[in-house]
Amino acid sequence: MNKNPGGKSTVTPYIVVRGAEQFLAFVEQTFDVRASGRFPNPDGTIGHAEITVGESVLMTFDAQPDWPVTPSFLSVYIEDVDATLARAVEAGGTVVTELMESGITGDRGCRVKDPVGNIWWLQTHLYDVDYATIGEIFADPAEATKMQYAQESFAIEMRSRI
Repeated sequence: MNKNPGGKSTVTPYIVVRGAEQFLAFVEQTFDVRASGRFPNPDGTIGHAEITVGESVLMTFDAQPDWPVTPSFLSVYIEDVDATLARAVEAGGTVVTELMESGITGDRGCRVKDPVGNIWWLQTHLYDVDYATIGEIFADPAEATKMQYAQESFAIEMRSRI
């Protein structure tokens, strides 16, 4: 018996959206995925679906019309962030934070909003950061500018939802 069935991790995101079919289409077009199954409700909405991105299972279903919108925030490490971003935009995603390299994380990454409102952090890890010198990295004006931009671009997106 598997402790975590169906390839699930210790934590498996369950993403509740208005438009699960549109969400699944975005994920399938953006990432290398393996679909595990879709189970429709009698009205044609998705009652439950699972899709595997890399080593992680994502579960989703359609929200009821009278439920509040509950966007998810997902961080994904991929081999080629530039190619993944291009596919995400082609799939209907909107860039929230432009691609940039961070000396703080050692990643090249960006943020994208999918067609149903979830925010995806797309990242390719380039190098490990020596956290003993993290204070020096934060003190670098160029890194401080990047961090400020990353924070402000996310804040602008979130305030646009009010």
